[in-house]
Amino acid sequence: MTDPAALFQLDRPAADSRIVVAMSGGVDSSVVAALAVQSGAEVIGVTLQLYDHGEATKRPGACCAGQDIRDARAVADRLGFAHYVFDHESRFRDSVIDRFADDYVAGRTPIPCVRCNMGVKFTDLFALARDLGADCLATGHYVQRVVGPTGPELHRAIDPARDQSYFLFATTTAQLDYLRFPLGGMEKAAVRDIARELGLGVAGKPDSQDICFVPDGDYAGLVRKLRPDAGQPGEIVDLAGQVRGTHRGILGFTIGQRRGLEIGGLAEPLYVVRLDAARNEVIVGPREALAVRSARLSEINLIGALPEAPLSAKVRSLAKPVPARLDGDRVVFDAPEYGVAPGQAAVLYAGERVVGGGWIEETEAAELAFA
Repeated sequence: MTDPAALFQLDRPAADSRIVVAMSGGVDSSVVAALAVQSGAEVIGVTLQLYDHGEATKRPGACCAGQDIRDARAVADRLGFAHYVFDHESRFRDSVIDRFADDYVAGRTPIPCVRCNMGVKFTDLFALARDLGADCLATGHYVQRVVGPTGPELHRAIDPARDQSYFLFATTTAQLDYLRFPLGGMEKAAVRDIARELGLGVAGKPDSQDICFVPDGDYAGLVRKLRPDAGQPGEIVDLAGQVRGTHRGILGFTIGQRRGLEIGGLAEPLYVVRLDAARNEVIVGPREALAVRSARLSEINLIGALPEAPLSAKVRSLAKPVPARLDGDRVVFDAPEYGVAPGQAAVLYAGERVVGGGWIEETEAAELAFA
């Protein structure tokens, strides 16, 4: 394995350095802490308590609450470094959970993990780490920090199944100067092997879920609990305005969805092509109606200079990057792209490098025969 000290890209000898590790209580951040200890630097573990939703704190795959905080502390005790817990539940609720609910009510498809990274984690943790006099802040994210000709760059992880670069597109250049991602060059299996070799109790712990604060995966149920007036029944209409059925709230639908429409007697499959929150309508159409030529972005963040190399764009976390270009505040696809949903992010890549991205606000339909 690579020398642990080299994984943290420190600017001075490890023995003279201090590393703050963001600890969620899972195997990834625990191994980062272990590697930091092996580097010879002074290590401080920090955990942000973000929520406490009863059973969610006991559910395998949760993070940042309940048992996970105890697991992080147990790792710190075993490895012999200080560990602190900071209560950020109120800020997390305001900046992540409430926004998640409001986006769903507005007919958008939110990504709370990015908002969490943008705010609570990569802003609040930064402040804490600097206050503690740390040389860097290390996390368990599967991405790579590569020092390029003009400074640090964000690159995809070597393990494509674990790559989290889509969720970190909003990382600023200043943040990247201070961040370290020691797991980006490792396979997940190797990370678990390290945890087992060190006898860490979290070695076999399940991976955390993408949306940690939803206890049972029922997003619509959580939104209804937070916004009791949301989720009113309405109509399902086609592109010509003809009523095709009814729904029990637009909260349960996303762009590109086919199943769950409960529309009988169809000559061809219909998909959700748009959500109209103002009219409380779900608009459906053929698959061709999902074709998008471009999307307008907001809060665009570029990590370093925009390269001259060809770009690709990824519009969902599990989507494959497709050839595209950035034209002002719009990402323009070389070929029609499908399932592009407002509220999601369009993340731009130049090869393995993450160029940046922005939030999808609206889309422009491709000029196809149905238009």
